[in-house]
Amino acid sequence: MPLAFESLSHGTIAFGFFNIETDLLLLEHYFFFASDFCRLVSGIASEQPDKQDEPHLYILQGFDLPYELIGDLHGAIAGTRLVGFIGEVYKRYPFPSLLADFKQNPEGFETRGEIEKIVRAYGKEIRMPVRPAGGGEIGIGEYRFSRSGFHALIAYVWRGGYPRWKDERRPEYVRDMASAIERSSHPLFEGLTLAD
Repeated sequence: MPLAFESLSHGTIAFGFFNIETDLLLLEHYFFFASDFCRLVSGIASEQPDKQDEPHLYILQGFDLPYELIGDLHGAIAGTRLVGFIGEVYKRYPFPSLLADFKQNPEGFETRGEIEKIVRAYGKEIRMPVRPAGGGEIGIGEYRFSRSGFHALIAYVWRGGYPRWKDERRPEYVRDMASAIERSSHPLFEGLTLAD
């Protein structure tokens, strides 16, 4: 489930997984795959900022959907209002009948091809600029986050969001991200500890 997070530019925004059978994340009206997000974070963590005059510009591939085409998450979960992009995903992957089965699938990346076909019908493919900035801030598309705000996004993906990864098994790309952060000397990651 997406949760509320604080941004510097837009106040409280929604971020997170919206269906347990895909690793697609939403950031308000942007959608991007968790595997791509984790690789991006790993790339930033590997950067040696003290050897550069300016922060590196990164690109995160994703999709931009008009709000009216995103759909109704709560209606899709209930199975009562399967509209828009989210409704289309829930037609294929409905909310589990048993609440105990509500866990983020660590193999959710395997549905990527199918989910990409669906999302392309509702939005446009975009290249979001991601730029670490001075003072521990970072921009993702039109949204800006403080260091602690960015840490909260990373920790959410590490946990598997709400409801957490099934059997606490994280995909390899999530574990690789954590390893890159652990080795990082980049100031953007100061104070970030990813614990179980």
